[in-house]
Amino acid sequence: MADTAPAKTDFKKTLDCYRAERGRFRVIDVPPLRYLMVDGSGDPNTSDDFTRGVEALYPLAYRLKFASKRDLGRDYVVMPLEGLWWADDMASFTTARDKSRWSWTLMIMVPEWTSDDAFASAVDAVASAGSEAPAALSAVRMETLEEGRVVQTLHVGSYDDEAPLLERLHDEFIPQEGLRMRGRHHEIYLSDRRRTAPDRLKTILRQPVE
Repeated sequence: MADTAPAKTDFKKTLDCYRAERGRFRVIDVPPLRYLMVDGSGDPNTSDDFTRGVEALYPLAYRLKFASKRDLGRDYVVMPLEGLWWADDMASFTTARDKSRWSWTLMIMVPEWTSDDAFASAVDAVASAGSEAPAALSAVRMETLEEGRVVQTLHVGSYDDEAPLLERLHDEFIPQEGLRMRGRHHEIYLSDRRRTAPDRLKTILRQPVE
């Protein structure tokens, strides 16, 4: 009898927190999730740290996926890039938009069964490329993020066109619902910007609240 390949899990379809609708703000509770993370600051369009961060996250994410399928028989779709964003003045995201003042944590979600040993083995495997290994590899960590209650919506269009929607989220919907912002602005990049026209990019915009 031929071997049956393990079913491939797509967490974008199984986790409610990866669903959002254009034109609708949803209040939901996000469960604790594990991520590969790397920190940096500055304009993502020009920051070398941003580029290095992305280049370090994806090899680790794919290495963990292959190891999970090989060693545990649990296959899954590698999750999209995400980012936590903050600044001393949050108006730099909306009315006084200034990307040079932004700080960020780039992330890729990994399954809850991903162990510390698996992460360490993945780092060692990627590092074995020597001079070809990602420059920011040693800066990547694996950590659980507990966001809890959030408001989120779907933005369709260029990243540079997010400001009006964020302003509505921050200054209208959240206060009208008797909520208060906390934590860090969170974006989930559902589209591959290398292959998608700017006006068709899909991004979940998320803000933790209390």
